[in-house]
Amino acid sequence: MDTVALLIIEVLNGISSLALTCAGLAIIFGMMRVINFAHGEFMMLGGYTTVVATNAGVNIWISMLILSPLVVGIIGIISERLLIRFFYGRLVDTLIATWGLSLLLIGIVTAIFGNYITGVSAPMGNFALGQYNLSIYRLVLIGLTVLLFVGIYIVFTRTRLGLIARGTMQNPDQAAVLGISPPRVYMITFGIGAALTGLAGGLLAPISQIIPTVGFTYVAQAFITVITGGTGAITGTIVASGIFGTVRQLVTYETTPIIGGVVLLIVAVVVLRLLPQGITGKIFRRSL
Repeated sequence: MDTVALLIIEVLNGISSLALTCAGLAIIFGMMRVINFAHGEFMMLGGYTTVVATNAGVNIWISMLILSPLVVGIIGIISERLLIRFFYGRLVDTLIATWGLSLLLIGIVTAIFGNYITGVSAPMGNFALGQYNLSIYRLVLIGLTVLLFVGIYIVFTRTRLGLIARGTMQNPDQAAVLGISPPRVYMITFGIGAALTGLAGGLLAPISQIIPTVGFTYVAQAFITVITGGTGAITGTIVASGIFGTVRQLVTYETTPIIGGVVLLIVAVVVLRLLPQGITGKIFRRSL
């Protein structure tokens, strides 16, 4: 019984970690159709922000929930204004530009912190589950992920900002006729996506190792999940994260994390073969 409970918690942790990794990309790529190859580096910056701020004496919750999204959100807005805004609608050019941005960020962080592994301890301690000791923070992380996606869904479906952003992405010319500035909407939306990515990096910092090249471990699975989710950026990401997170954790439990990642990729290929338009393109039509 203890093993079953442990496995359920591990699966939920796998789903929440994958969903967190994809949250910002679901907006930047899923809604804006911008191939942000620097997504992993934005997560890395969020992780470093949490580590540096916490080691400097800032409360870890403030570091994770406030400073990480704030710092990365500002970096995202600067990147959008100086680079990305010139390549909207040009997917290949955007990919190359953000790839260069990712290399630049890795180089800057490596020059400042060195190519060494760092991290921060998870708060809240452990609890006993039969013969197993589990981190309380991992349970809190599951709850925070649920609240985050509920908040994202409400913002983009129930608020004026969200409706303006969605409308501008679908028809920028019509939005301009109505007096809305598409460049400003793009900037704010990209900044929100970057802030969510920084938040994810900060929240995952206590349970992962931080190194300048850690972004490479995030970006592939994030893109696979969002692409498989289909046109419904939020709904698709949630469903795809549920499927892939469950598969990865079950396989990892029986084998190794590397094999779990390989099986995730295989399942994604099969899903896209059966559902070329993605999960929301075939099943959850007209969903966000």
